[in-house]
Amino acid sequence: MSLKPRRVDFESVWERLLETIKGVITCGQVARSTWNDRFSDVYKLCTALPEPLGDRLYLETKAFLELHVKSTHFKIMENEQDLLAAYHRHWEEYCRGAGYLNQLYGYLNTTFIKKLKFTDADLNYGGFAVEMTDHMLEIGELALDIWRKHMIEPLRHNLMTLLLHEIAGDRTGQSVNQAVVHGVINSLVDVENYKKKMAMQLYEEMFETPFLKETGDFYRSEASRLKSDCTCSEYMEKVIQRLDMENLRSCKFLHPSSYDKVMQECQQRMVADHLQFLHGECHEMVQQEKRKDLTHMYQLLKPIQGGLGVLIQDIEEHIKHTGLEAVRSLKTDSVPANFVESVLEVHSHFSDLIQKVFGNDQQFVGALDKACAAVINYKLNPKLPCKSPELLAKYCDILLKKSSKGISESEMDDRLTRCITVFKYLDDKDIFQRFYSRMLAKRLIYAQSASMDAEEAMINRLKQACGYEFTNKLHRMFTDMSVSNDHNTSFQNYLQSKRVDLGITFSILVLQAGAWPIGGTTVPSFSLPQELEHTVRTFDGFYGDKFSGRKLTWMHSFCYGELKFNHLKKPYFVTMSSYHMAILLAFNQSEILTVQDMVTATGMPEKELVKQVQALSETKIIMPEEGEVTPDTKVSLNMSYSNKRTKFKISVAMPTRDTPQEVESTHAAVDEDRKMFLQAAIVRIMKARKVLKHNLLIQEVITQSMSRFHPSVSMIKKCIETLIDKQYLERTANSPDEYSYIA
Repeated sequence: MSLKPRRVDFESVWERLLETIKGVITCGQVARSTWNDRFSDVYKLCTALPEPLGDRLYLETKAFLELHVKSTHFKIMENEQDLLAAYHRHWEEYCRGAGYLNQLYGYLNTTFIKKLKFTDADLNYGGFAVEMTDHMLEIGELALDIWRKHMIEPLRHNLMTLLLHEIAGDRTGQSVNQAVVHGVINSLVDVENYKKKMAMQLYEEMFETPFLKETGDFYRSEASRLKSDCTCSEYMEKVIQRLDMENLRSCKFLHPSSYDKVMQECQQRMVADHLQFLHGECHEMVQQEKRKDLTHMYQLLKPIQGGLGVLIQDIEEHIKHTGLEAVRSLKTDSVPANFVESVLEVHSHFSDLIQKVFGNDQQFVGALDKACAAVINYKLNPKLPCKSPELLAKYCDILLKKSSKGISESEMDDRLTRCITVFKYLDDKDIFQRFYSRMLAKRLIYAQSASMDAEEAMINRLKQACGYEFTNKLHRMFTDMSVSNDHNTSFQNYLQSKRVDLGITFSILVLQAGAWPIGGTTVPSFSLPQELEHTVRTFDGFYGDKFSGRKLTWMHSFCYGELKFNHLKKPYFVTMSSYHMAILLAFNQSEILTVQDMVTATGMPEKELVKQVQALSETKIIMPEEGEVTPDTKVSLNMSYSNKRTKFKISVAMPTRDTPQEVESTHAAVDEDRKMFLQAAIVRIMKARKVLKHNLLIQEVITQSMSRFHPSVSMIKKCIETLIDKQYLERTANSPDEYSYIA
């Protein structure tokens, strides 16, 4: 074929081309050679001399297509009894033929029509209105546009009536030709699919809008019928079935753009319109924890704007009530363990419910968090501090002590991990820190820890929850224990180098005063036994030489030692406190001593000594005279004492349980720490802001403190006044409720 332009007789070429076009548009048989020749004919007409004949070819093709569609419309109307099937059959044929025809006219499309078409910029940003009648279309697009004008528009009412009737029949269980209905509906989309703007307009206006209205009317009446015939539980099940079926129906018949709109309409008519009815049943379902019903309720209410509010509130109140009932019913025995395990049981139970029923929806997780926080921070007496931090610390202490029996390492690790769950809900984390550090100190000093690995793992968990600053002192306590081992090794090497024999085995803990919560403990006066004085002076000298400027303060109330009893028929090795040891060593001089003699020997106050003597007398090692113990009471050594064990321990002077005074002093120390923390926070804020209003300052201080404790506004105000007195802040001259920072 020659590509050179030449003169062409349009009539003869169009006559040949028309025959092929008729076969193509009806998807008839067209020989490959004929197909190729018609390609050549289109090219000839588009490149004809003296002028191209592309515009005439376009108009003739348009006229043919209009005539063909009108005749097809007439044929479809003749099949009035099965109009949808006839329409669908002719549409499938025409749509496929239009695609072939578009390929045949490829040269016309690319060289003639595209040059005259409006660009996307013209359509989107042009300053003039573009009439589609003036907009030249490619042949495939032209064919679709003609079908819309001369087929769909005349059949508009008939198609809509039949489509809605067919879908209504499907809803009532009648047999429907799915392929036909789906194909007819999709033709409304496909016929305008080429448009850059508003490609779904015909589908939405002609079918979707009336279909949604009819769907709403159907499910409005359906909901009313079900509501009158069923219980709430049955109603929810049937509504979910209806929604699932309608969703499946949408997938069978509709364009995907309609799926969500149909579901929203169904949900509006069957759920949103009956929210009061559904919300009224939420409380009872939550109280009885009807998981199946709650699952259905959640499934129905979730898509509705504001639908879950009542259910979330009921869940939160139920968790709170259940938790408070569990906490209030605790007995006095083993309160820490019962408290923590009860709270964790409630948390675990409702976590499982929220996961399985509500799919871990964050709104319900938030309700669980609020309820658990309310339970854990509940105060029986609003004027007294919350007991939860203390109970949690005691529970951790019980787990970490050697005395905890029957617990494997993995079980202990699991329980400690769960303790962090409770810890995260505490408002007063600083109170927990105080109690935990005091109990940790006792465990370390008296070597009562079941596992040092477990101790460090627990501190690391606390650090992850609250940061390094929160556990800084706890880490330093562990460091002191490690450094103390080095001191003992160095001291032994020192003794060997000096060739000094102390005559006793000696071990010491050197603890930083700022890290250990034992410095403020009131201890009685005490004189070391002569047997220990040389050892203590030797260590003082060793430590002074090694660390110049450091001062050691001896905490004898925390010390203990091992004595060998040689005065009995068989030797005994007894571990006891330094106070008990000093009293018994005084009997090296005499088998019978008065209380006053022991006061002189030990340097302890009489009241404290009497208490220690009574503790020793309970072990039968010494025997005071009968009656009230006075300074003149004689105490004798029990020379006939016997024990099944040759090695045993007498409880150390410091009690294993906190006394009320210790608890009170701990809370007092926390209050002082809080004041210092708040003052530091106020100074930091004011240093950055320079000038700040009173309410804004209060709010920022509360925000910075929330991770450790919830400060009262009155305490913040007192701290502000203190800083004003210390001349860190001052009130501005312009406003009495505004502060400025004094650099």
